[in-house]
Amino acid sequence: MKKYKLSKLMVLALVGMIILSGCSMGGSKAQESKDETKFTIGIVQLAEHPAIDDARKGFEDGLKELGLNAEIVYQNAQGDIPTTVSISEKFVKDQVDLIYAIATPAAQSAKQATKDIPILFSAVTDPVESGIVDDWENVGGNVTGTSDKAPVEAQLKMFKEIDPSIETIGIIYNTSEANSEIQLKEVEKLAPQEGLKVEKIGVNSVNEMPQALDSLLSKVDALYALSDNLVATSVELVANKLIEKKMISICAEESQVGGGLLITKGLSYYELGKQTAKMAKEILVDKKDISTIPVGLAEETVITVNENTLEKLGLDSNLPIFKDAIKVGK
Repeated sequence: MKKYKLSKLMVLALVGMIILSGCSMGGSKAQESKDETKFTIGIVQLAEHPAIDDARKGFEDGLKELGLNAEIVYQNAQGDIPTTVSISEKFVKDQVDLIYAIATPAAQSAKQATKDIPILFSAVTDPVESGIVDDWENVGGNVTGTSDKAPVEAQLKMFKEIDPSIETIGIIYNTSEANSEIQLKEVEKLAPQEGLKVEKIGVNSVNEMPQALDSLLSKVDALYALSDNLVATSVELVANKLIEKKMISICAEESQVGGGLLITKGLSYYELGKQTAKMAKEILVDKKDISTIPVGLAEETVITVNENTLEKLGLDSNLPIFKDAIKVGK
């Protein structure tokens, strides 16, 4: 009888240990789940072209490097602004943790869709002028991000450094893109300080580019390419026309140099995306209030030259401006 009682006690003790062990394991899993919170990030991208593709890749790679556990839901509007609105509204309905909007119209649409979900943008030249944030430092609300504002003054100086005889530069721009209008105003303001006149022509579709370009190049000595979606889409056409006419080009960002334009002193959209990823971590993991995070500018710029275009234009590769530049296009 005593033996039976003892055995019964041992069984009860063993069952208790198993229950306690199970509770302990359950607590461990809950803690692990808490420590490895998975976030859902919706990416709304205006269109496909190298610059904003790089901004997305940099953002995604930056998140991985920071160890942020995120499910990325990527949607591309294929250049259609109403589609950016639909994409943003779907992200809000799905209750994503954060929206990453690439290019000005995408950021404007995301802001229109929600006042609660944090929104980060990139590839936006002037977020204040575009009505995306209240102020560069004190953004207000639920939106901040990184600007692709180019060092326009430094870029305009490059024309005379390459060819002192250049007097008139041409600009082709998208009439329906606020980003382009903002850049154009800044160039028109700064160009006279560098001894340059500006000739401009507006287009609103890729189909208008060839004729507009022919008209513009007949009136100018060189071309300045804005960070513009239509120009980016037609960059090979623009580059070939310029080579044919033996004209130099300075552009706002490096992906256009990769497409065949001559040179830039500008930012890397890939690095800009990584810079924005740091903001995502601050908001999602560190729980920083988005309204206290200022809009960021590119932390560094580099000179990039297309070596193939340089040769075809017959320019002296020993000029100081070309000598230490990063070479692409070979």
